[in-house]
Amino acid sequence: MSHKMTMFLIVGAIALGILSKSVFIVDERELAIKFQLGEFVQADYEPGLYFQIPFVNNVRKFNGRILTMDAEPARYLTLEKKNIIVDAFLKWRISDVTSYYKSMAGDERQARMRLSQIINDALRSEFNKRTVQEAISGERSQIMNVITKNVGKQTKEFGIEIVDVRIKRIEWPDTVLPSVYDRMASERKQVAKDLRSRGEEAAERIQADADRQRTIILAEAYRDSERLRGEGDGKSSDIYARAFGKNPEFYAMYRSLDAYKKVFNKQEDVLVLDPSSEFFKYFNEASGKASR
Repeated sequence: MSHKMTMFLIVGAIALGILSKSVFIVDERELAIKFQLGEFVQADYEPGLYFQIPFVNNVRKFNGRILTMDAEPARYLTLEKKNIIVDAFLKWRISDVTSYYKSMAGDERQARMRLSQIINDALRSEFNKRTVQEAISGERSQIMNVITKNVGKQTKEFGIEIVDVRIKRIEWPDTVLPSVYDRMASERKQVAKDLRSRGEEAAERIQADADRQRTIILAEAYRDSERLRGEGDGKSSDIYARAFGKNPEFYAMYRSLDAYKKVFNKQEDVLVLDPSSEFFKYFNEASGKASR
């Protein structure tokens, strides 16, 4: 290879190196700050290709996506001075890269440490205001919303936006778990006893109402049956009266025969009367005339 070719390749390599140092690319997932001799110059870069002066300018890039940070589970006191362990996490991102760099020196680890302190203080403040019942079941969503809002106000000056704060779990310390479980079991038994008592009361009320309705229905049915029976008997008597009124002698005989049938219902039935009495008149003569 000739000396000129070697020199050409060396110059080309140097030129290529200088050119590569003269441009930088900002990805859509990144935020960038350009410095000139260590001094801040510009930060409002949109995604794209940009130029810089080699060895005079330098560029630092930061993650512009939403980041997740798990807060260390910590112990907090509730309003009743009871200890609970809270495990939470938050989602955050850099909203102002200039403020972020100036406050955190562009160090994500330092930012996470500061966020951890802020979130712990916010959690402590909110749980100190609430009872265990409110913290665990009643107001968890409200707690997360309030913490997200309050922490967001504090981190705004750092160029950090708090997207969300979530509580993963709330637990009792191991030292108090047995007593908590015993109390929970006792409360559940009390609730079950109360529900059972209400059920028995409702059952008795329903039974009493059913018995009352049964009595009313039977009474009304008996009343209606007696009325209908009376009406039937009246109509029957009227029919008999009109039928037998046409032949009184036949009616008298029929009544006597009906009386005989009722009196002599069984073979062992015995009736002691004078044979010449009115009762036996149709035994003596078909005309019904009593014997002398």
